[in-house]
Amino acid sequence: MWSWALYPPGRVPIGVTVHVNEEDGDVNIETPTSLQWWLDFYPLLADEDKPIECTQMPGETIFVPSGWWHCVLNLEPSIAVTQNFVNSKNFEFVCLDMAPGYRHKGVCRAGLLADDEGSIEDSTNHILYDKDDYNSSDMTRKVKRVRTLKPGEYPSSERTSNGAQAFSYDVNFLAMYLDEERDHYNSPWSSGNCIGQREMREWLFKLWVGKPGMRDLIWKGACLALNASKWSESLAEICAFHKLPSPTDDERLPVGTGSNPVYLMSNCVIKIFVDGGLETSLYGLGAELEFYSLLGKVKSPLKNHIPDILASGIIYLENGTYKIVPWDGNGVPDVIAKCNFIPEKVKGDVSPFGVWRKKQFEYRKAGVSTNESISSVEYTRIWPYLITKRCRGKIYAELRDTVSREDELNLASFLGEQLCNLHLLPHPPLNISTFSDIEQESDFPFTRGSIEAVPNKSNIPAEWDIFIRTLSKKKKDVSSRLVKWGDPIPSTLIEKVDKYIPDDFAKFLYIFKDENGVSNVGKSCSWIHSDIMDDNIHMELCGFNSCVIGNAKNTCLVKNGSLNVDGDRAERRTWCPSHILDFSNLSIGDPIYDLIPLYLDIFRGDCCLLKGFLDSYKLPLVRQASPHEYIEGGDKFGRLSYQAMCYCILHEENVLGAIFSLWDELKMAKSWEEVEQVVWGELNNYKGFPGSSTSLSLLEPKTPSTL
Repeated sequence: MWSWALYPPGRVPIGVTVHVNEEDGDVNIETPTSLQWWLDFYPLLADEDKPIECTQMPGETIFVPSGWWHCVLNLEPSIAVTQNFVNSKNFEFVCLDMAPGYRHKGVCRAGLLADDEGSIEDSTNHILYDKDDYNSSDMTRKVKRVRTLKPGEYPSSERTSNGAQAFSYDVNFLAMYLDEERDHYNSPWSSGNCIGQREMREWLFKLWVGKPGMRDLIWKGACLALNASKWSESLAEICAFHKLPSPTDDERLPVGTGSNPVYLMSNCVIKIFVDGGLETSLYGLGAELEFYSLLGKVKSPLKNHIPDILASGIIYLENGTYKIVPWDGNGVPDVIAKCNFIPEKVKGDVSPFGVWRKKQFEYRKAGVSTNESISSVEYTRIWPYLITKRCRGKIYAELRDTVSREDELNLASFLGEQLCNLHLLPHPPLNISTFSDIEQESDFPFTRGSIEAVPNKSNIPAEWDIFIRTLSKKKKDVSSRLVKWGDPIPSTLIEKVDKYIPDDFAKFLYIFKDENGVSNVGKSCSWIHSDIMDDNIHMELCGFNSCVIGNAKNTCLVKNGSLNVDGDRAERRTWCPSHILDFSNLSIGDPIYDLIPLYLDIFRGDCCLLKGFLDSYKLPLVRQASPHEYIEGGDKFGRLSYQAMCYCILHEENVLGAIFSLWDELKMAKSWEEVEQVVWGELNNYKGFPGSSTSLSLLEPKTPSTL
């Protein structure tokens, strides 16, 4: 048996305080317990201030409408089952609640107006508020209390006698407080949201495909949550400029869970770069185009497994009109040259946004929080884009639960072969002057972790210098970053992380001395994809295999993907990997980096699949030293597992969250060494192909003309 107290939207109960964080829109509600409220606050209420009350008996169900405050008191030992759900009536409110920004969230969730201090005057025509309700602690989080409805009042849109408007729980009214310049793809995501940004896109797209009769409603929700109308307009302009068919109704919503709007057209794929702001987008597309250009000059088998480029350019909004400039990655278009983040010395480069400039950009970004790096409003109306040929089949993310074990092993071998091809590709020659401004930095916190501390620095390739500097910069705030990520990363390990990570990252280069005492480096930089996840692998249907129903293993196969069941036999689909997609995260660095998303996302920590990958990959991940050679740094630097674990900890994405979710038992781990061995121990058994100790030349950088 339960006693209920309910207030409509706009009537914040006495004793309740609501805070809205202006950075990420997270809503924090401070409230007494149900018993405290009934004992300490309820008796203070005048009759006209009391809530709607009812008693729920065993077996009864109560429905609480969206936006209503409610307090429940157990009158006896009870068991309750509750569920939040989305239907056609509250769908738009849910999408609005997921939209980026903070001004609307207090209104939508709590009946409060979380607005900028300077915008209070503009709000009086829409909602009543009491200036006396503000205090200094509230103002630090941009919290403004709206005048609650009078006793007996309920939400309405009608104006009061003084011309102001009472609180209205209407989606159009609430949407007035959306931050126009906040974008779903590159704004902070509220930690109070029930799902993440990528899950939100996937959910809306599944609804779009699965419920065509509700598309008008779904489109309204997508416009609130994803800025779908803006990206749809950009898509139409790109299609018109390149004389492509106009998007059909089925193609209006972006697909997948990636970090940029991607549209599947009939014969092509259009990707608009927005993640991280304009500068990040330019380096993403610029490095990708440089890579494709190089791939066209060499005879690598990898070219057969990457979608062809059809067009690329920059679309921008000027005086309310969309304009497009074709761009192949060379030179700086006028619309970009006007941006004040482009140095004069860069404007003359042939590839001003190529991979080495991108490495310099990544160094500058290292250790900078997302909130500090958000692009200014000035550059939120310029977007690079890329058009590629559409592959047949499906992405692995859609097939994961339907493929057989044999298909998984084939995928692991395919990825091993293609990453071998990728890591053998020559990278562009390095112009030392590219990093001249980094060399001149006088305030860089180099002490024991500096490249200058490494003996025989002249023997270290120049391309490793910025790699080491970037890792050192990331180490500065590693503890605070892990604390911010929090669960499921064990707090006991966070306390030990600074001691586990090395002071001198140059030792990752596997520096060794030969028989003559000359220092050498056991690694060379290579192209790395950096984002090999299940939505970046494409699979094609390549046939059917017959299987027997009854065997435990085959029963699973039949359940997941069988066709044409006949008696005790059935045919299952066989899927073959065909293409690797999305090279916008391309970089140059340690090939071990590519194992992180591959092992944790595609293989989900399956050690057998990792071993199958390595058996096919065959390249040495580090030069194998001869017995008489001395390795600087000691045993732990000779463990590939140690290097991989350090990269996971310093990764810009929360890959540790994935690790402690995949290996639940590691939440009780006492040391990082324990985590390292469980997750990456298989790497220590990998020796590469026979003769790997003499095969370093395969990994040495070459120019395209000398490959």
